[in-house]
Amino acid sequence: MRTLTDSGGAPSARTGRPPATPRSATSAGGRGLSRRAITMILLVAPALILLLLINAYPLVVAASQSVHNGTLIVTGEFVALTNYADVLTSPRFWSAARFTLIFTVVGVFGSWLVGMGLALLLRTRIPGRGLFKVLLMLPWVVPIVVSATAWNWLVGTATSPVPTAAAKLGFGELTFLADPTLAAITVCVFKVWVSFPFMMLMTSAALAAVDATVYEAAGIDGASRRQQFVHITLPLISRSTYISWILMTIFCVNDFPTIYLLTGGGPVDATSSLVVLAYRSVFQDLQTGPGVAIAFLMTLVLVIISTTLYRQIRKVDIA
Repeated sequence: MRTLTDSGGAPSARTGRPPATPRSATSAGGRGLSRRAITMILLVAPALILLLLINAYPLVVAASQSVHNGTLIVTGEFVALTNYADVLTSPRFWSAARFTLIFTVVGVFGSWLVGMGLALLLRTRIPGRGLFKVLLMLPWVVPIVVSATAWNWLVGTATSPVPTAAAKLGFGELTFLADPTLAAITVCVFKVWVSFPFMMLMTSAALAAVDATVYEAAGIDGASRRQQFVHITLPLISRSTYISWILMTIFCVNDFPTIYLLTGGGPVDATSSLVVLAYRSVFQDLQTGPGVAIAFLMTLVLVIISTTLYRQIRKVDIA
C-alpha cells in the first residue's frame, strides 16, 4: 500500500526523500536575478563605477569647456559652438591640419614600408639575424626623450654632424631645424625612425602565420617572387596590415612628444600639428575652449578613419 506525502511535506514512502520545494516566483520562468548574479553585480559595480568616473567625467567636463569661453580655472560664459566656428575658420588650424595629414601619411606608410622590408629580410638566412633584430628594436625601445636629444645633436645646429657632412659634400649650409621645409621633413623622417620597429613586429607576426606550402604550390605553378608577394603575401597579411594602419594612425595624430621635443612646433608653426596647437591654445594662450574644440575635432576624424579601416578588415576574405 502506497503512502502519499501529506501537505506538510512528509517524506515519500517510495523514495524516502522530502519532496522538492517549488521554485520562488522571482526565479520561475527565468524572471528576476539569482542570488549569485546579484552578488557578482555587487562585486563588479565598484570597478565599473570607477571606470565610468575616470573616463566619462573628464569627457563631460571637456565637452562643457569646449562650449564656454574660459580658462583652466574659470569656466567662463556659455558661447555654444562659437569656439568650433572660430577654430574651423582659423588659418593656424588648417595649417596644423595640413601638417598633421602629411605627418600621419608619412608616418603610417613610411614606417610600414620600412618595417615590411625589414620583416621580409629577417625571414631570410642572414648572418647575425638575432643580433640584427635586437638592434632594429632600439629606436622603439629607447625613450623618446633620448632619441629626440640624439637627433637634436645630429641636426640641430650648423655645426652638428649631419649639416657639417652635408656642407663638405657640397650641399651648402643646411639648417634642418631652422628652415620650415627641412624641419617638416626632419620631423617626418624622425617619426618613421621611431615607428618602423612596431610595423616590423606586426608584419613579422603576420608573415609567420602564412603557410609555407602556399609559396611552394605557387612556385610549382610558375609564379615569380613578385607575383607571390602581390597575390599571396599581401592578401594573406591584409588583416594585420589594416590593424597596424589603424593603430599607427592613432599614434601619429596624437603624437605630441615626437614633434614638441624635436622642434617645439616651429619654426613659424611649420611643424605644429593639431595636438601641438591644442596644447598651445590651452596651456600657453590659456584659451581652453578653442583648444578642447580642436581635440574633439581630432577625435571625430580619428573615429571616422578607424571605422573606415575597420570595415575594410571585415571585408577581407581569406580563402
